[in-house]
Amino acid sequence: MKRLAQTIRLRPEHRQEYLDLHSAVWPGVEAALHRAQIRNFGIFLGGDVLFAYLEYHGDDFEADMAALEADPETQQWWKLTDPCQEPWPDRGDSRQWTELSEIWHLHPPGGDTTV
Repeated sequence: MKRLAQTIRLRPEHRQEYLDLHSAVWPGVEAALHRAQIRNFGIFLGGDVLFAYLEYHGDDFEADMAALEADPETQQWWKLTDPCQEPWPDRGDSRQWTELSEIWHLHPPGGDTTV
């Protein structure tokens, strides 16, 4: 399993639109995320900063992300959500969100690091 954390700014003038969209995410978008082996995905909001956490449970991250990006319904969803977001200037090669480096993770008691 691969854990990912990402961040992006929310444009204040699009705040309500973004919140409304995420109050009823399209079933096809959720299905595409599941097909891409994404689990335990959530987006959090603090001020005008969005933080996303997800877990990838597949075997070929690049191929699964390419399939997700090629999904027509997901592309339509992004046409609505992307204008609500303002990428950080240091996002690097990412499409929209900046990936954060994991610097620490609490492992289960007993030292089992397989979870």
